[in-house]
Amino acid sequence: MELFPGAGDKAVPVKITVIRGNNLVGKECSLLNYVRAEFNGMVLGDSQKLDVAVDQGVDYNFTCSFECSDAVHTLDDVAHKPVILTVMEILPKEKKQKEEKTAILGQAVVDLLPLLHGQCSFSSTVILHPTTGSPVETAFQESSSKPSLDVVICVPEPLLSGLQLSDSNLLMVTVETAYSVPEVWLPASGSGAPSSYVAALPIPLTAEKEQVLMFSNGILKVGGEREAVGRPRKWPMRSLLAPGAHFIPGVFIEGEPTDMVYGDLTSIEDRDFRNDAETNKKRVCWDTERRCFLDAGGVACLTRRIAENRLLPVEVMRSLQVGVTKGGKAGKDKAAEEDSQISFHGVAYVDMGPLLYPGTRRIRGAYQIYPFYDSDLQLKAKRNVSILKESIGALPNQCRERAPSSVGSCKMAPSKVFDGSHKGSKESKESPKKVSMYADSRTYIIIEIALEKSLVPKRPPEELAKRVRELIPARPPFPHRPAGAERAVQEYQAQVASVVGQVLEQYQQLFGPAFEPGGVPLDPTTQEQRKTQLLGELNYSGKYFAFKEQMKYSVVRIVREKMLRTEAFSDPQQLQAFLSQLYVFLVDEMHVALNKTLSVDSQEAQPRPLLDCAQLLHFAKEAQLNQDYQLATQYYQERLSRDRANPAHWFDYGVFYMMTADYQKADECFHYALSFSSCTVLLVMSGVLAEMDGRKKDAETFFEGATCVDPSNVMAWTLFGEINSVNPAHKQASVSPPPPPPHTHTHVCFYNLMGPRKTKLHMAQRALAHEVLSPEGGLSSSYHLALARLHLLRAEYGSAEYNLKEALKDSFQDPDLWALYGHLHYLTGEYGKAQNCYERTLDFVTDTAETHPVFLRLGSIYLQNGEFEQAKTTYLRACISTPSCLTWLGLGIACYRLGQLTEAEDALTEANTLNNENAEVWGYLSLVCLQSGRRLEAEQSYKYALKLNLQEPVLCEIKALQDEVGFGNPCF
Repeated sequence: MELFPGAGDKAVPVKITVIRGNNLVGKECSLLNYVRAEFNGMVLGDSQKLDVAVDQGVDYNFTCSFECSDAVHTLDDVAHKPVILTVMEILPKEKKQKEEKTAILGQAVVDLLPLLHGQCSFSSTVILHPTTGSPVETAFQESSSKPSLDVVICVPEPLLSGLQLSDSNLLMVTVETAYSVPEVWLPASGSGAPSSYVAALPIPLTAEKEQVLMFSNGILKVGGEREAVGRPRKWPMRSLLAPGAHFIPGVFIEGEPTDMVYGDLTSIEDRDFRNDAETNKKRVCWDTERRCFLDAGGVACLTRRIAENRLLPVEVMRSLQVGVTKGGKAGKDKAAEEDSQISFHGVAYVDMGPLLYPGTRRIRGAYQIYPFYDSDLQLKAKRNVSILKESIGALPNQCRERAPSSVGSCKMAPSKVFDGSHKGSKESKESPKKVSMYADSRTYIIIEIALEKSLVPKRPPEELAKRVRELIPARPPFPHRPAGAERAVQEYQAQVASVVGQVLEQYQQLFGPAFEPGGVPLDPTTQEQRKTQLLGELNYSGKYFAFKEQMKYSVVRIVREKMLRTEAFSDPQQLQAFLSQLYVFLVDEMHVALNKTLSVDSQEAQPRPLLDCAQLLHFAKEAQLNQDYQLATQYYQERLSRDRANPAHWFDYGVFYMMTADYQKADECFHYALSFSSCTVLLVMSGVLAEMDGRKKDAETFFEGATCVDPSNVMAWTLFGEINSVNPAHKQASVSPPPPPPHTHTHVCFYNLMGPRKTKLHMAQRALAHEVLSPEGGLSSSYHLALARLHLLRAEYGSAEYNLKEALKDSFQDPDLWALYGHLHYLTGEYGKAQNCYERTLDFVTDTAETHPVFLRLGSIYLQNGEFEQAKTTYLRACISTPSCLTWLGLGIACYRLGQLTEAEDALTEANTLNNENAEVWGYLSLVCLQSGRRLEAEQSYKYALKLNLQEPVLCEIKALQDEVGFGNPCF
């Protein structure tokens, strides 16, 4: 397998066309010149020699090409090597001169990176950078019109197909500057040989091979001023003669504050040291960027390597450059060999772990350099061989034979990764003074590693509502509550309906059904007889007088509130007129009530409940998460009151009782559910409770029944096998279990149902032990996840964390793992770590199984830290996906803290609609009303908050605000 695959199986020609030269200046009035094109150390061709006036443009129309393939010019060469265009001037011949002389006017570089982005052609106007002493140099400095070349690059087909383009990636490594270098790095006085400062790091490309990048063009500088902000980055090449051509066009090193997010020196204490080091102390500058093209295999390998070991070693050294003897032969004497050895060997460890965070494409930080020890390299980077020691011969060869490159790309054999079998190694033999030089000077190096596409994709930002009110679902208005005269009339009609119902009941007792479908109507004589008999029965039994007493109170209320009569009549005629008016009104309202009672069409539709059963279950589980078991019980009971014949309602209620260790009530709930439906999960849970109660025979019956209901259910067969392994007398099963589906971890599946619900924990342990012994199972990620949940259930947080770390080695992109890791830190009070885990969980493209606890706990952490904008965003996302009273309450608190009172009131009102018995909701509503100057509503909300036992922090804040505004407390 090639390190850098080319464009498919066939070579793709890359055509370079130099169209025109602009603003060129020569030594004479006329300019006889030509253009030479080079790529990857090879001359591609020369243009025709053209003689033009210096004030005119030069039309070269020169075309050359090279083939991009797996053999010579690979995609990695295209990524980090430019096309070099050199403009040569042919000088006039002097007397007795046989050969013509040429002078280099300048060089231009063309970046081929657009070809790796899928483009088939692009044009560019590149600056022609003058060489030292060139006539172009003066024009370049004085004239505003810079010399340039118009170039077109094209290929007949894209170098990468659509699939290759989406799966590949581009890695950019920039070694910037090493600050506070030791004094021994300075060249010794009197030594003629210059020093070479080298930094090297390995980049894994495949599982078998990796590439070592060696930056060998470090320049020693004295202190006194800071490095310029926005300085350009250099090409990893030294064949460029023009000084300005060393820089990559349009790519700069942007300055950042010293408190960088990544690296070693990020604390406040290190800030002063870094400011002093980057201003006054000596430093070695590279400022070189090396691009590496990674195909799909390389991306996967890099991702796996980072997951297995986060630290990437970057080795540095100072060595003497090997010179050439006077005879022209390379110096191979003993002194040259000693000069080529590694001296002042140091290493910095770059934490690559942040690149596995969803959406992260760049890390840049200051990394401290430590003395190099083989034992530290084995411990931290899991490597047992120094990359500089392996490639020590490559650097002199490059300096002597391959001068064009300042970044050695040494292709290594199978990477020597430490596997634990290494017994030890020979430590560095440097003197104690040299060993401690890095610690004494606190040398550090600034490195940037960037990717064109993130290794782990990030969820795109959601379009959140601009106003909270847009998220509140539309609901029908609350039913009108009558008052005064209207309420008195409705009460009278209700009493009439009640009396009519009792009279009909008495009629049916005397004469049978009052209305028979298809029956013959009664004749008038029979009707009169029955009426007389009914009245007599009512008078004889005393019910008639009871009805009068029942109606009296409602009639009195009509007189007082509808007729507005509260005093006695002095005139008998007025009394009689009033009674007539009252009688007519009561008879009319009686007919209205009778029509409502006896008419089928006029039955009023019952209003739909505000919450459906799914919302009630969601609220119940939320209350369980907050350990508010009384509120959870209310929600479960309300679900049952809606539909007692639904087995799912009984099952969820039974699981809740298992969580609270009330196994007797849980067993009753499962029996009620079984009376409506004999599904597998109900039989399984009943069997588990029977086994916990010691009823082995009943447990076996339930498990066997589950296998009969669903013979392909792996869970039922697993439990049936577990109970038989405990009871040797029942090992022979009448039905042999079917083979489980491929890649199904049966014992982990058993734990996932049983373990989290606080059933008998030894059964979960036994199932996980079987998983380890199973050939298809073993120490898999699912096994470690299940075991971590078991330890978390037992509050064994240390063991849970160990298993989560093991699981993350294989499944670092699993949002469920990161969510559980966040819950672990949250329960142990490490809220900062919990926040990082929760944020990573929500940034994954795939949702975790339960996002609601993540939203709630992350939002609460933001509120505790005073990060109210982040809290508002988090609670907004929760209100969109899984709204509840607590999500709207959190949103209301965040808006209130931000001073957005209207938004806060809308959110708190919705929270109150979902649960009007939450004291904190009433408390914050009171705060909003106090801030808005609404006295009556503030007092009412405050009274409700006190009635529901509001806790101290919010209560103290309300009292302080009441004292400030002067109202809101009814005791004032």
